[in-house]
Amino acid sequence: MMFARNTNLIYDLLGVTYFQKREIQFFQRHTWKVSCLPACLNPINSIGLKSLHSDMNSWLPDPGDTDSLSHPVEKMDSNVTARSTSQDSPLSIEYEHAMEALSSLINSKKRGEKHHKPGMGSKYKKLERMSMYIKILGLEEHIAGLKIIHVAGTKGKGSTCAFCEAILRESGFRTGLFISPHLIDVRERFRVDGLDISEERFLLYFWECWNCLRENVTEDLPMPPLFQFLTVLALKIFVCEKVDVAIIEVGLGGKKDSTNVIKEPVVCGIASLGMDHMDILGDTLREIASHKAGILKPHVHAFSSPQAAEAMEVLQDRSHDLGVPLEVAAPLDYKRLNGIKLSLSGDHQFINAGLAISLCKCWLQVTGNWKNPSENESGKHILPEAFLRGLSTARLSGRAQIVEDYSFKTCKLEGNEISSGNLTFYLDGAHSPESMEACARWFSNAVRAENTTLQLQASSSEVNNSENISGKRCIPNNEWEHNKTKQILLFNCMDARDPQVLLSRLVNICASSGSHFSKAIFVPNLSTYSKVTSGASVIPVDIPARDLSWQLHLQRMWEKIVNGRDVMLHGKLKMASAESLPSHEFLTESASCHSHENGFLHRSAVIPSLPLSIKWLRDCARENPSLRIQVHKAPVLAGFLAMELM
Repeated sequence: MMFARNTNLIYDLLGVTYFQKREIQFFQRHTWKVSCLPACLNPINSIGLKSLHSDMNSWLPDPGDTDSLSHPVEKMDSNVTARSTSQDSPLSIEYEHAMEALSSLINSKKRGEKHHKPGMGSKYKKLERMSMYIKILGLEEHIAGLKIIHVAGTKGKGSTCAFCEAILRESGFRTGLFISPHLIDVRERFRVDGLDISEERFLLYFWECWNCLRENVTEDLPMPPLFQFLTVLALKIFVCEKVDVAIIEVGLGGKKDSTNVIKEPVVCGIASLGMDHMDILGDTLREIASHKAGILKPHVHAFSSPQAAEAMEVLQDRSHDLGVPLEVAAPLDYKRLNGIKLSLSGDHQFINAGLAISLCKCWLQVTGNWKNPSENESGKHILPEAFLRGLSTARLSGRAQIVEDYSFKTCKLEGNEISSGNLTFYLDGAHSPESMEACARWFSNAVRAENTTLQLQASSSEVNNSENISGKRCIPNNEWEHNKTKQILLFNCMDARDPQVLLSRLVNICASSGSHFSKAIFVPNLSTYSKVTSGASVIPVDIPARDLSWQLHLQRMWEKIVNGRDVMLHGKLKMASAESLPSHEFLTESASCHSHENGFLHRSAVIPSLPLSIKWLRDCARENPSLRIQVHKAPVLAGFLAMELM
């Protein structure tokens, strides 16, 4: 059986940013004194933390080094199997113990189910319990000092928070960022000064929180469920790290979300609203908007992205009741970027950037740090340099991210490197109808731009010799015009979503832009509802005896959408091992044939795991060096998450 270490598998897929931003791990074990006081208020921990922070900074890249923080197109490593790591070091072992402890906090219910976990006290409501947890940890008087930016929304809130963090960090402030969900490691949810918190500092704060709360458990106040614990942990981290500003993303909804324990943020923002999480928030836009508006507070400035009329009406009514003016943040005009590009791709990011700019400007004004920008002749404000740097370096993995697979050997021909295979992944976490539309437009524009660039390169150069020194076949530039391009969909979604709506919108919008998927591959999730994994967790590449009934349902739905008729899937399509992978010829077979020969339809296939899918695609690319394979992975979050919010 093949195995892949979680870190290497997914960060190979997401590119090299993991290795660029990863903080050095220490092999010498530190002794920590655990108390119920925050680490920053404990003399022993404070001294140790300052020393550790100093040591860490000497090894870290300069946060202002944009080359090491963000790349529009990233490279994928070739190795998807296990690598040598320090997994068995004492630090890693203790980190795995922390993951086991976190896993014990996962509710036994899936999202939307009404029953409570056995033992969950009913005397106090969620936000009452959250306030009690914060008081136990000694954080109550310190939260206001975090000068919080609180952001809710259906889509774009994570990107908005990432933009805010980068802008204020570039403005000279020490930043804290709490976002969800994570792709691989839970530490991704907690950033300090633009970097995921290190394992050592995470463990320091984690065990202090854990032990303090365990010591105060009662029948009416049990240990908090996972997301509630992560929220109080984030607040503790930011208080103890003495950040100047904390940017907090709402987990789900707003009114009843764990993050709404925050009573006095500096400014609140509401990103674009749409139909999602309807099993919890309601099945109308008005109901959903009502939940999101729950984060608005008296005397706290509020901004919203442009919304549909019915949603905006709800937001305005809530702000009127609180006596707070709600300002609509206009999408960013690209002319204000002064020639730079947003680091997060897609036209929809101009909406998120516009909201982030308004939130940051307001935060700077309220805290007394705003300096009036210069104006041009027309009187229109020019963005400060720090804003431009932040907008061009903000990062958020798995959102409109392009990763080129450079695992293939290249040959040089007249100074040009030509690959023996061509495989590019387009990753996005779209999981609502509106975000899928934005995702489809981004993908179509991205592949059109790439193909246009390649055609221009082909027409501007001629190659007389197509053999390299070793005699291996290389692809002359003038053949690029004739190369085949295959656009492949790699897809899965949770069963709480409506795949009919998601797939239909994806197919229709891509088709209207000239992008047509020649094949679709459906894979099961790596995620579970019962285990929090870390970057060092080992997962099998070939997972036997997986229940693929949901993937087969998605495949049948896909075939009906693209063929216009239902397709009966036979039992022999229910694969359970790597031996059932489609042949490499499957990728180049005509889509006009719809037989079930060899247990596969000619437009789609089900593969038992994501690692096997990546390996299979790489093998296909190697065997067809003249074929450009463009893989659209959506929703990436459904495929990679350790779990969804509870």
